[in-house]
Amino acid sequence: MTPTGSVTTFRWLSDVVRPELKRLVAAALLGVLAMACSIGLMATSAWLISRAAEHPPVLYLTVAIVAVRAFGIGRGVLRYAERLVGHDAAFRVLGRTRVQAWIDLDRAAPAGLGGTRAGDLLTRVTRDVDAIQDLLVRALLPIAVSLITGAATVALLTTLLPAAGAVLLIGLAAAGLGAPVASLLLSARTERRFAPVRSQLTTSVHELLTGLADLTAYGATDQRLQEIRRQDGRLTRILQRSAFSNGVGAAVANTALACTVVGEILVGVPAVRDGRIAGVVLAVLVLTPLAAFELVTPLPAAARHLVRGRQAAERLRALADLPNPSVAWSPQLDRDAEAGTLSARQLTVRWPGAGTPALAGVDLDLHPGRRVGLIGPSGSGKSTLAAALMGFLAPEAGRVTFAGTDLAELDEASYRRLVVLCGQDDHVFDATIRENLLIGEPAATDEELLDVLDRVRLGAWVRRQPSGLGTTVGERGARISGGERQRLVLARALLADPAVLILDEPTAHLDAPTADELIRDITRATEGRATLLITHRHRDLESVDDILDLAEPFSPLLRAERPARPGT
Repeated sequence: MTPTGSVTTFRWLSDVVRPELKRLVAAALLGVLAMACSIGLMATSAWLISRAAEHPPVLYLTVAIVAVRAFGIGRGVLRYAERLVGHDAAFRVLGRTRVQAWIDLDRAAPAGLGGTRAGDLLTRVTRDVDAIQDLLVRALLPIAVSLITGAATVALLTTLLPAAGAVLLIGLAAAGLGAPVASLLLSARTERRFAPVRSQLTTSVHELLTGLADLTAYGATDQRLQEIRRQDGRLTRILQRSAFSNGVGAAVANTALACTVVGEILVGVPAVRDGRIAGVVLAVLVLTPLAAFELVTPLPAAARHLVRGRQAAERLRALADLPNPSVAWSPQLDRDAEAGTLSARQLTVRWPGAGTPALAGVDLDLHPGRRVGLIGPSGSGKSTLAAALMGFLAPEAGRVTFAGTDLAELDEASYRRLVVLCGQDDHVFDATIRENLLIGEPAATDEELLDVLDRVRLGAWVRRQPSGLGTTVGERGARISGGERQRLVLARALLADPAVLILDEPTAHLDAPTADELIRDITRATEGRATLLITHRHRDLESVDDILDLAEPFSPLLRAERPARPGT
């Protein structure tokens, strides 16, 4: 990662974390108090046991006994409170990060998400977001608690015996720095490869599952499984090296602890002999490091989570850099535009990164109550025109207007309610018919759902199903036929009751009789509504008012006028 990229990632992470900064600080303070109770419990217990061995009056031990109870209870309560507050802050950051990731993906979706593969995107919005949570809870908070509590413990021993404080400082520094450094040095290369390899494995598994039927039909399943096994082996080796480095870090920390305890004995015994400290204090000096080194135990893992969290933050931040081809919308919408004409004038559109425009010099008018058919060979820009009319692609030249107002001056949410695109590959969710339809109008009743299904001649079929509207359609509509799927998608679009309906290849992937039947149903269902019918079949254009033919890419637009039908 370049220095500039690191600074940008740090700023992005700061913006994400800043709203929860108070909660994170509170969690750190609670963690400090919990560890202080743990160290205080060890030190007080050491003093109490040593002092009790001298058989003093029990009254002399009362304060220490109460302190031991207080530290013991406080450690558990404060640790629970620290986890509660810290995870609450982390979950809030996690939620905000995941929502921002989805916003970035939604913004870049019209451009194809920059060519990023689905499995990698899945990794980013799941595991990379979880890595941000680990960065806060398992990296930054333990480091902050270790620094503050470690400094306080060193100061405590320094007041008892300066040499003992110096020994503890050296021991904590050796363990707190040496263990993470040794761990990272051993796993530096593997940690850099961890996120990409995990993403590759996720992508391969996703592609295997989505293409399993085709792979099985062509006998290519074993080849894909072998590739997944190889990737899984690479990830396993990375995790093994990470575990080995974790063991090395633990060994360094335990070695430092042993040396520190020996060092405390070496400086404490002469101090007792010289009368500089009491004998009971020696037990405090020797046993306190046992509790203090709990501070450095999580640091090797914290260092790895720090590296993984930084990589995850960089990958999530990169989503904001994906191409943004959509229109820059205004927050206002002229309500008089609801019955207006959707127009394109000398429209030229280029997909991000493309060398030549996908569409050039196109004129189009979608008047209220009239149907326009758009036809042309593959690659002539039919779907590109639909994307531009929806505002998914900003014009390179020319303009798109609704009721005479440029799209950039309209409110996106309001425009989306008035102009709806029904695409050839619109997604059908693995849910019930009801749930798929409610996407178009969440407040619709069952009666309204059945009515719109009747309009696309799917109502009778739904009523015959044992579960009715509760019938599940399977992943991507696998449990229903292609014609039924297209009718369901059309019903969802009609349920939104748009002023303008854009139908992009509604008869794609259908046999001729089914396509003819669907077109007749579309003609009835869109009566009186401004409709753009994009198709590659000339037979689909028999019932439209105007025909726009993109005969050749970038050729002048050909227009054939038809008289308006009665009632339009």
